[in-house]
Amino acid sequence: MKPILLPLLVLALPLAAQSFAWRRQVEPGPAGPQRLEVDLALLGATRAGLADLRLQDAAGREVPYVLVPPAKGEPTWIRARLLPLPSTKTTSGLELDLGRAVNTSLLRLDGIPAPFLKRLQLDGSGDRQRWTQLVEQGSLFDLPEEGLRMLTVAFPEGEFRYFRVVWDDRSSARLAMPRAASAVLAGSGRVAPLVVPLEFQKRPSEPGVSRFALRLPGPGIPIRALVLEVAGSGPLFREAKVAEPSLQAGGLAPRVLGQALVKRAQQGDATATDLRIPMEPPAGAELDIRVDDGSNPALGLTGINAELATQPWIYFEWKDGGAITALCGDSRLKPPRYDLEAFRDKLQSVRANSAHWGPGLPTPARGSLSGVPGASPEGVPGTVLEGDGFRFRRPVPLVAQGWTALVLDAHVLARSPNLADLRLLDPQRHQVPYLLEQRDEPLDLDLPIPERRPKGRSSLYVLSLPQAGLPSARLVFETDLRVFSRRLVVWEEGEGGASRQLAGKPWANPDPEFAAPPLVISLPPLHASSLTIEVDEGDNQPLPLKGVHLLLPGWRLRFFQPREALELWYGKELGPPQYDLALLSERLRDSPAIEVTLTPNRGSPDADHGPGITKMFWGVLILAVAGLLVVLARVLKPQSD
Repeated sequence: MKPILLPLLVLALPLAAQSFAWRRQVEPGPAGPQRLEVDLALLGATRAGLADLRLQDAAGREVPYVLVPPAKGEPTWIRARLLPLPSTKTTSGLELDLGRAVNTSLLRLDGIPAPFLKRLQLDGSGDRQRWTQLVEQGSLFDLPEEGLRMLTVAFPEGEFRYFRVVWDDRSSARLAMPRAASAVLAGSGRVAPLVVPLEFQKRPSEPGVSRFALRLPGPGIPIRALVLEVAGSGPLFREAKVAEPSLQAGGLAPRVLGQALVKRAQQGDATATDLRIPMEPPAGAELDIRVDDGSNPALGLTGINAELATQPWIYFEWKDGGAITALCGDSRLKPPRYDLEAFRDKLQSVRANSAHWGPGLPTPARGSLSGVPGASPEGVPGTVLEGDGFRFRRPVPLVAQGWTALVLDAHVLARSPNLADLRLLDPQRHQVPYLLEQRDEPLDLDLPIPERRPKGRSSLYVLSLPQAGLPSARLVFETDLRVFSRRLVVWEEGEGGASRQLAGKPWANPDPEFAAPPLVISLPPLHASSLTIEVDEGDNQPLPLKGVHLLLPGWRLRFFQPREALELWYGKELGPPQYDLALLSERLRDSPAIEVTLTPNRGSPDADHGPGITKMFWGVLILAVAGLLVVLARVLKPQSD
């Protein structure tokens, strides 16, 4: 099909002034039709599902474009004729003949008797004389008992007629010939999904659970699955979940987007894996992954890849040979309508030159705030709050202006049991609206290991807690002793010296080859600031404690941090605040929040940090200064002869 060249009058139209949040350079190919692929950075920058995308030339004129949808329907498979390859001591295989050279990138073998797990090498050729290695080390497998199956081999797209599949027989039995083999015709039916790597961070967690956090480049990325990369090659069988913070009942709580059993099996030096977690597309820009490790070591995650829903590609025409700028990031814009749309159905068959994105990520457009993560949300500041009655005032670290997640520490959890009295105030005492976020991830606190106090056949440890009045929690004990069997009981001192037993649990490790798993003991709400741990040693040596952790419920405050420093006030009987969450909800999804922690509370845990202490401080200071002046006056007074 010939290029569809529009009149230059269309190109001459100036781009209307809009509040675009992002701009990014495009490098067109040779003059003529251009094909530009949608990538992760563009999906993260747009705020309206590509509806706000505009192309602009160097003179500021709008460049028409069309979003060409991917091909629909089922793929076309080309059946191959099979011929066995001569076997050696370590290899066997087969040759495939498609009958004609076709563009393809996927090969499928059917009818191999299960179970099997086999390594292979794949070569391709157009004339059966010159061969190209397409896959150096791949594998096919069908393991019904493990629920693992992979009968296709993907490779870089090219024009091939012949294929050679060479099996590695060094550590497994030879395979029977497959009943059928076929290759998919490139451009027919479904298109291979875009798979991109994501950055991740390991998060604190309790024993038996691995947690990881993902930050996406923007909200609403059309992810349909996450594919994990895990170190090692041994067996793997663990449940994994993907969740995101979601608005629920006036606050934020985790919403599960997908879950799956991630599996891996090995036979000899061949490995079969299924580390894919299907999921719903996220609404926001943060994802949390939880993997239940059971009694195994923590998951050795080395990478996470996002499998995106198939995206359209961008068609435009270019004659000037100069650079083009892509602009987006204004959620108020509707999709543009160009005359080029009349040719949409014909664009699939156009041979277009490849355009590329310029180096680097999108950068904010100068002077633009609309849709930018961190732009000041209008109308958010709340009413002025009187400070009487609040017992605690603590500064909130000022890291940067923008969306912030403040981790609530043990002092807040103990002094604000229902978290209803929390208020964020600016220097003028205006309330800063927030969303209370419940986390699946616990607040992990290291506790000092106390000295052992012998008591008959038992050992006693007095464990100091960071605060009295803590909510329900979990204690985690660690030891480096290999073989043992003990029982631990947790006591709390009550009023009048009476003790109450909070929990008890056995702890044992019968295998000298492996370290003992940590012991986790769940506790009810606590009253005292210390606990007594009793270990029944029997006739054995004392069990050495290597580490003690306290796991508290995880809570954060999500809010927009202004340019001024804020304070967190609490310690007063109040009902929960009522803010207009509609002002926050959309922007809350625009960007991941920067996590900050409160400065450790100084002084006595019950010290009054409210406005009353300020008045007392100044009163004492004035009296001290007055007394000092009186003393100085007497010292400096001239002495009479």
